[in-house]
Amino acid sequence: MAEQILVVGAILLDSRGKPDAGLAPETSNPAQIRVTRGGTARNVAENLGRLGADVRLLSAVGNDMMGHRLLSQTAVSGVDIELVQIIDGENTGAYIAVLEENGSLAVALDDVRVLRHITPGFLDRHRSLFKEADMVMMDGSLTPEAMATVVRLCEKYNKPLCADPSSARLAYKLRPFLSKLHLVVPNEGEAAELCEVDFDGPNPEASLDLARCLVGKGVANVVVTLANFGLDYATTHETGYIPANFSEMVDSSGTGDAVTAAIMFGMLNELPAIEAIRLGAAAASLTLQTAETVVPGLSLDMLYDHLIV
Repeated sequence: MAEQILVVGAILLDSRGKPDAGLAPETSNPAQIRVTRGGTARNVAENLGRLGADVRLLSAVGNDMMGHRLLSQTAVSGVDIELVQIIDGENTGAYIAVLEENGSLAVALDDVRVLRHITPGFLDRHRSLFKEADMVMMDGSLTPEAMATVVRLCEKYNKPLCADPSSARLAYKLRPFLSKLHLVVPNEGEAAELCEVDFDGPNPEASLDLARCLVGKGVANVVVTLANFGLDYATTHETGYIPANFSEMVDSSGTGDAVTAAIMFGMLNELPAIEAIRLGAAAASLTLQTAETVVPGLSLDMLYDHLIV
């Protein structure tokens, strides 16, 4: 695959705890605790690298052991990390998730302050990367000013732009740019924030309405991830639902990132939108079944083996 993909956003250290027997408030809960590499943009880039894409990552980490280790782990998957900023005096970004006993997310904390170093000036200095890219992706960790610069550079060079809100509390930053997006992949709560409506809990039918809402706001392709229930999608031509296909749900972390990467990969390989979305659904099902944020040994063959026909 000769096409280049530019990914802009967070590299984080992920810490996740999954209780052995439910969550009791205001006390310590016996749990399985795992620390792994993360960050929406980084996860998308690693998924793409493992699928064989030529992918570059623009991000920032602290000049600390954690940041250097995350960079080396990301590079092993085939991601070009040459232009990731290493910032003295800053802590590498981090994410802490507390999961329910079934592997779904209960609550999370994130620290992405180092990402403020992805400034409009930094992006403008590297505008040649936007010119050379065939597709660009950004996540919700960027500042509104940085997002506006990414959008401007994609418009200048006529590049399709994809986005992931990263969390419901960050989703509002994408609202001004929805009409500029070729693809957005929110979960249900994030989609509700983008549409500025209340989120009343998991509901595949209501989520399909959210996908249609986002197409109505100008997004060309929308995929709303439904954790272990599959995904809803809407494009300018069709809408639909694809159920999940897995034997055991281990951890939902990284599922949406895998969906985003697989769809981008399919689109750049000129698959019809629905076929690319089916690859995304396969990537979600695979990711649900691992404790890692990216499926170890991920390949295109694995995705096709898990397609729902």
